[in-house]
Amino acid sequence: MVLAAVSHPVAEERPAAHGDALNLVRAAIAEAAEPEAAAQRVVDLLHERFPNYDWVGIYWVDGDDLVLGPWTGPEATDHTRIPIGTGVCGAAAASGRTEIVPDVKADPRYLACFASTRSEIVVPIFEGAEVVGEIDIDGSDLDAFGSTDALFLEEVAAFLAQLRPRA
Repeated sequence: MVLAAVSHPVAEERPAAHGDALNLVRAAIAEAAEPEAAAQRVVDLLHERFPNYDWVGIYWVDGDDLVLGPWTGPEATDHTRIPIGTGVCGAAAASGRTEIVPDVKADPRYLACFASTRSEIVVPIFEGAEVVGEIDIDGSDLDAFGSTDALFLEEVAAFLAQLRPRA
C-alpha cells in the first residue's frame, strides 16, 4: 500500500480543451460496459485530443509494483511492471506527487522506453490517501507538459480511481 498526500501546482485558468476533454472522460466512464473498457477509452481520448500526448498509459498498483493497464501510442513499452520507487513512474507512486520531466535525458530516474520520448508527466491516481495507480504520458517535444497539464490530469485521475481493478 502506498500512502501520500496530493501536491497541486498553483491553480491556473483551465484551457477550454481541458474542460471539453473532462466532459468526454465523464461520458466515457458513464457509458462503458465495464471498468477496463472505460479506462481504455479515457487513454484513447487523451491521446486523440492532445497532440503532445504521444504515448498514454495507465499503471495500476499491484503489491509493490506498478502494472501496465490500458495504453495507446505508436508502440508497446517493455516496461509493463515497474517496482514502486524505480524510475519516474515509481517515484510518482512512492511520493504521491505529480512528476513533470521537461527533458528525460537530464533525469537519471527515467526508464527509457522510446527513442522519440523527450519529456514525461506522471500523475498518481488516488483512492482516498492511497496511490492506486497513475497516468503516464510521454511527449516527443522537450518541455511538452506544464502545470495546466498537471491540474487537468489530476482531475482525470480522480475519475479513473473508480476504474481500478479489484482483487
